[in-house]
Amino acid sequence: MDLIVQATVEQSALPRQICQVFTSDDVFVSIGVNLNEGLAGLDDACLGDIYELAQGVEAQKLVLQRGGDAQTVAEGSALGTPGALVTIAARYTMMAPDGDKVEMLALRVWANAGLDGAYYILPLSPMGPQIEYTLVKMEEPQPEERLMDLLCISFARGTMITLDDGTQRPIEDLAAGDRVLTRDHGPQDLRWVGHVTLRAVGAYAPVMITAGVMGNAGDLVVSQHHRMFLYQRRKANGVPKSEILVQAKHLVNGNTVFLREGGFVDYYSLVFDAHEIIYAEGIPAESLMVTEATVSRLPPDLAAEVKKRFPGLSQSQHFGTEASAQVLGALGLDRQKRSEGGR
Repeated sequence: MDLIVQATVEQSALPRQICQVFTSDDVFVSIGVNLNEGLAGLDDACLGDIYELAQGVEAQKLVLQRGGDAQTVAEGSALGTPGALVTIAARYTMMAPDGDKVEMLALRVWANAGLDGAYYILPLSPMGPQIEYTLVKMEEPQPEERLMDLLCISFARGTMITLDDGTQRPIEDLAAGDRVLTRDHGPQDLRWVGHVTLRAVGAYAPVMITAGVMGNAGDLVVSQHHRMFLYQRRKANGVPKSEILVQAKHLVNGNTVFLREGGFVDYYSLVFDAHEIIYAEGIPAESLMVTEATVSRLPPDLAAEVKKRFPGLSQSQHFGTEASAQVLGALGLDRQKRSEGGR
């Protein structure tokens, strides 16, 4: 079942975020110490336990709004009482049988009528029922960590972007109005450049694709959920299109593609009139797609600026198919070398 995180823009209300979450009992231990118990706080979890998403359960709508540094339940939420405080209680990392990792947040809703301190589970990547997920890591959230800050789609400082004349320029030197080469629509005007500095830990830690791995001229550093473009000359069974968009985190092999944790990272996002495939370090990757769902995943300062500049939030995704780790397995791709030309 796919994770849905969606922002709702209103004229008079505080910015809201709609999260599709599961109850703590929906994600339960099928094998392990805490057999049949749901996922909740750190005190109730045990490394090595195997969890499953209960078959037939539906995600429920939790609507949040933020005022200052606090996040509370908003009007229209199917869960909780409006005004109830919502905090991140824990972060869990699960591993599927194919080695794919799924991060999950345990959210705690306080002052919920009759259910004070109720826990809900928000997966940060898609997960499905009847798949065994082994708990491999559990940690407390950082004190300043907020739900709306967890995901971003960006390139790191120093990334070389190809311009309309074939020359390259560091992303931090780009400005609105610059002409950038796109794969499908030729030279296009850059409409906006976003910038944020974040601690390079957890979901913010960037992915390093070392030079040459995908045909890239230099090391390419992107956020974990940034999607790279792959073209397969021979379409694989079960994959609807030859053009594939792959989140950078799915390319990590611990060797030539790895997470770079520690310190800080400067992230830059590029916006065009449409969702484009551009060239970063000489290889194709997506621009920021301006829609309610994707903008809700940005850090709040970036999200506010994008909403202000692009009030319609209506771009359509590039026609390529987004690939999960399972789709990558079906394609039989070598994680240590991928390029637009396919393998």
